Amino acid sequence: MPTPDSSPHLPADQRPAAYRIGEPPATPSLGVILRERIARDGPLPFVDFMAGALYHPDLGYYARETRQVGRGGDFFTSVSVGPLFGELLARRFLREWERLGRPEAWRIIESGAHDGTLAGDILTAIFQLAPDAFAALEYVIPEPLARLQSAQRESLKGFKAQVIFVSQLQELWENPLPGIAFGNELLDALPFHRVEWKNGVWHECRVENRADEGFQWAASREIEALPLLVATARLGTNFPEGYCTEVRTNFEDFLAPLLRSLSSGLLIWPDYGFARPEYYHPERRTGTLRTFSKHRAAEDPLERPGEIDITAHVDFTAVAEAGMRLGCQVGVFKNQGTWLTEVGRAWLLSLEGSVQAGLMKQFQTLIHPAHLGGSFHILELHWRHAAHESDSADLHRLALSENAK
Repeated sequence: MPTPDSSPHLPADQRPAAYRIGEPPATPSLGVILRERIARDGPLPFVDFMAGALYHPDLGYYARETRQVGRGGDFFTSVSVGPLFGELLARRFLREWERLGRPEAWRIIESGAHDGTLAGDILTAIFQLAPDAFAALEYVIPEPLARLQSAQRESLKGFKAQVIFVSQLQELWENPLPGIAFGNELLDALPFHRVEWKNGVWHECRVENRADEGFQWAASREIEALPLLVATARLGTNFPEGYCTEVRTNFEDFLAPLLRSLSSGLLIWPDYGFARPEYYHPERRTGTLRTFSKHRAAEDPLERPGEIDITAHVDFTAVAEAGMRLGCQVGVFKNQGTWLTEVGRAWLLSLEGSVQAGLMKQFQTLIHPAHLGGSFHILELHWRHAAHESDSADLHRLALSENAK
């Protein structure tokens, strides 16, 4: 889940790493597992190849014990800039806590919490800004990967009274609470289909194994799965021959368990991506698929499964539509620079007359339009908030109508 520009930011090298760095590459047995599956079932849809490469419980990229984020890892995120990002998120969360009526028990669910650094920054800020909200808070981290959960527990051991670890969100469904669900740079890591426009029809790209060349792209096939047929139908037909791109059909499945865990509240998704008209522009002929390793971007996701990050930008229109089908309302859709500036207005005013060079440097990095502030966007979805009215400008940007489903 890297930034599109993964050049070094601020003091990431000064923050402690929770994972060991410099270990040997992932064991090749993940490749063996994928090859055996291809031999048994035939060419593998890329979405399944990616799911194995990233999320195999023992051998996948995110199950490794190395530290992926930061100067010594593979990529940078807004969290790498410093604790200010977490503080600004905390301020937005506290504003929602106030809107919910200052409930005596409320919940924050962070998906994709990595090593727990962002959670620690958020919890520290809430404790400092609103001790009563902190005392009422249940901070939930759903993490099925044992090694990641172990690192998170170590990182957050000072917040044992507030933090709850679950392997599955179903553990929360009997007691939904008001609150917030979010994930920083999470949606871009959800597995996606790779599709190609050929002979006037969308085809699905699959992966095969060749004894002399290893994993290779197989000849694409016309799409058979209904969810992917429905998703590609929304893209239109104005594409040049050989146009390749990515499509996710799993947003609704991802959001639904989170909504069942909240009685009401807000979902917030910071990530890099576009609204659908920009994402699927006919001139974006090769899509946005990228891999990252040691801060180097490449475009071959088949090269070293389990050893490299695989990602693609987020179609925020598809996320909004999935949320609306589940009953959410679109809140705001803004670039990160604008969103953070609005969220941090009170904080900025509090700095007048004081010298906070380090904090201002973090803030400038987070909002700079040529860097994180412009390339990242934030989508807010409201859950069971009857009084909310969607911003027509944001709906227009997302190519949504007031009643879009």
